Amino acid sequence: MEIIKEVNAYTPVIPKKKYSPVKEFFKNWKKQKTAFWASIFILLLIIIAIIGPYIAPYDPYEPDYNSTLQGPSKEHWAGTDEYGRDIFSRLLVGSRISLGVSFLAVFLGAAGGILLGLISGYFGGWLDRIIMRGSDVMFAFPDLLLAIAIVAILGPGLTNVVIAVSIFSIPSFARLVRGSTLEGKETVFVEAAKSMGASHRRIMFKHIFPETLGSLIVFITMRIGTAILAASSLSFLGLGASPETPDWGAMLSIGRDYLGTASHVVMMPGLAIFLTVLAFNLVGDGLRDVLDPKTKNE
Repeated sequence: MEIIKEVNAYTPVIPKKKYSPVKEFFKNWKKQKTAFWASIFILLLIIIAIIGPYIAPYDPYEPDYNSTLQGPSKEHWAGTDEYGRDIFSRLLVGSRISLGVSFLAVFLGAAGGILLGLISGYFGGWLDRIIMRGSDVMFAFPDLLLAIAIVAILGPGLTNVVIAVSIFSIPSFARLVRGSTLEGKETVFVEAAKSMGASHRRIMFKHIFPETLGSLIVFITMRIGTAILAASSLSFLGLGASPETPDWGAMLSIGRDYLGTASHVVMMPGLAIFLTVLAFNLVGDGLRDVLDPKTKNE
């Protein structure tokens, strides 16, 4: 017995590796090849949006009437527009506008929708009925049509575009969070928090809200793509950015007049919108596969 005790005393104890959710996420994320490269593209796009005005080879606002409607070349990689302005420079600068408007609109809509969804799902009753019936009314209108109506009331401009896109995003976030809240408030740890006298605010934001983050991250990512399309559509219709602003939707609107003679004026901003929206949708699909436990088990 003494020999066995001595052997056990000198047996090395192998420490267990601590579970790291961040490392686990990146391990699974690298397996999503398409979504991974789409996220690299988005990261580069965000960097370009930040430094775009500083690396643009030409002034995006200064006309050059000797170089109007030129095709792509060594001097102008994406060609020039009807005023001779370099399209590549305008795309670089416009990325900040298009992404900034979309990000701001989605996060404002998410903030409002999360709050309403938590209140609706947690308290229920007449609050739930009022919030959900209001959401149903807004769901009755197509998103773009509702945004056009809001901008028509408020007036054209990028600020009102942000308001319009954020407003039509609120019901979707509210319904998503409400469903998670209805499920989360019946869990054991929430019942335990109630029995210990925790406040409603603490229960909602400390115990229930973290359980919705996975689905929220996925939805926000995919909603940014929708917001880019909506903001570009409003600018295309003349309800967003002014024509001289290097916004992708405004550039697309101006370029349609030269579709037969200088198609690059339309194709370049259209390609930028297409690739950006596609990247956000691919990243959203990848995040859903990684973060959603239901898809993990399939």
